[in-house]
Amino acid sequence: MNGLGTIINVAAIVAGGLLGLLFGRFIGERHRDSLCKACGLAVIFIGAAGALKGMFSVVDGKIVYGGDFLIIGCLSLGTLMGELINIEGGFEKFGAWLKQKTHSTKDGQFIEGFVSASFTVCIGAMAIVGSINDGLYGDYTVLAAKSVLDFIIIMVMAASLGKGTIFSAIPVALLQGGVTALSVLIRPIMTETALLYLSVVGNILIFCVGINLVFGKKIRVANLLPAIILAVACAFIPLDFI
Repeated sequence: MNGLGTIINVAAIVAGGLLGLLFGRFIGERHRDSLCKACGLAVIFIGAAGALKGMFSVVDGKIVYGGDFLIIGCLSLGTLMGELINIEGGFEKFGAWLKQKTHSTKDGQFIEGFVSASFTVCIGAMAIVGSINDGLYGDYTVLAAKSVLDFIIIMVMAASLGKGTIFSAIPVALLQGGVTALSVLIRPIMTETALLYLSVVGNILIFCVGINLVFGKKIRVANLLPAIILAVACAFIPLDFI
C-alpha cells in the first residue's frame, strides 16, 4: 500500500506526543525546562553529526573535508530568500491558528513546540528517500525506521514543550505524503549527490533548532528553508561542492 509509511510515521508522532504529555504532567516546571534543554542538546548533536558525516569522507586512507561553498552559499542566499518571504511568520501564524482552534490559548509554549518539533522531524534525507521508496515501490521500511526515531523525539519534546509538538504530524503528513504522491517526478531529481547536499544543509537546520531549544529563540529556522532547495539545485551545477 503506497503511503503506508507516512501513515505509520504520523501515528508514531501522535502516539509519542500523547505519551509525552502524560509523562510531562508529573514533571515540575524546573524539570521540564531542564528536559527541554537536554532535548535541545540531543538535537544539536544529531544535526551536527549528520552534517559532519556528509562533509567528511575518507579517500585513499586520508580524511577529506569539503562543503564550505555549499554551506555558505546556500545558507546565505536561502536565508535572504526566506526573510523576504518571511516563512517563519507563516509558520507562526499557522501555529497561532492551531492554538486557537485547539483551545490552547493558555499554552504559552504551543507555537514554539509546534515549530521546533516540525523542523526536527520534517527536515532530513530520510523523509525524502523514504517517501520516494514508499511511492515507487511500496517500500516503507525507511519511514518505519524514521517513525521509531520520531516517536522518541516527540515524546521527549512533548513532555517539555507541550501538545503543540503533536501537531508536527501535520507538516509531516503534507511533506511526506506529497513526495510519495509525486515520487515518479521527484525521483530523477533526488540523485545521490542531491541527497548528500540536502542532508548536509538539512542537518545544519536541525542543529539550529537545537540551539533555539537550549538558548531560547535565536535563529528563525523557517527562513532558512530555501537553503535546502538551493542545496538540491547545486547538485546539478557542474562543480564539486563537496
